[in-house]
Amino acid sequence: MSGTLYLCPTPIGNLEDITMRVLRVLSEVDVIACEDTRHTLKLLNHYEIKKKLISYHEHNKTARGPELIEMVASGLSLAVVSDAGMPGLSDPGADLIKLAIAKGVSYTVLPGASALLPAIVGSGLSTDRFLYAGFLDANAMKRRRQLDALSLETPTLIFYEAPHRLLSTLRLCRTVFGARNAVVVRELSKKFETFHRGNLEELVYHFESEAPRGEIVIVIEGYSHVVEVNLEESIEDHLVRLMTSGLSKKDAIKQVAKDRNLKKQEVYRVALEFEETL
Repeated sequence: MSGTLYLCPTPIGNLEDITMRVLRVLSEVDVIACEDTRHTLKLLNHYEIKKKLISYHEHNKTARGPELIEMVASGLSLAVVSDAGMPGLSDPGADLIKLAIAKGVSYTVLPGASALLPAIVGSGLSTDRFLYAGFLDANAMKRRRQLDALSLETPTLIFYEAPHRLLSTLRLCRTVFGARNAVVVRELSKKFETFHRGNLEELVYHFESEAPRGEIVIVIEGYSHVVEVNLEESIEDHLVRLMTSGLSKKDAIKQVAKDRNLKKQEVYRVALEFEETL
């Protein structure tokens, strides 16, 4: 008979931020798979839980993942934890869930700690709709393409970021998004938890003089460039009006295509022809 795979959220800072159910599961399973065995051991020791640990992380997931699923299929119960927060969210736990579904083994995702919701709620920005974009690519060119693709998204945007890349990411966000309001959230649930608020220009200025530390979440307001749509005007005039109001040529083309229910290629051709006549 198949065992069960449990995805168990662990504290993102404060060790008290763990549910009684997670503690019970960790104490009852046969094996715990974790990113860093030393890190997880500190948590288990704090709660006097002694269990066999096995490493499962981004660099060994291809080989280790099938092994873990086979353990569950053979009847063992397995808990999966990340170093902090919800395993499976920007984390190789997501790959393990896919393997479990493909193999047909039982799995349960337990609710618990995550930086995502406290950051968006505490930011003070709109929580009606939000888009979680995870970690941006480490490559600057790829990061720029990722941000360009999000430039016209209206939900509040949420990113995880490493402290050593925060300033370069904020500068890039300023270039792509302009002076939107944003919040840099640091060290959630820890002693030095802070919410740095301002527009992107102000946040760049702040972190140019203060080196960031700790775990970071960036929350940025969504696109809200409201321009009345007049379908009687030409596509050329529509493009000029949007670009005059501050949009880049690329974003203006995307917006015109959206407003008029056209393909972006059609609007792009019109823009090229218009430029040739200038």
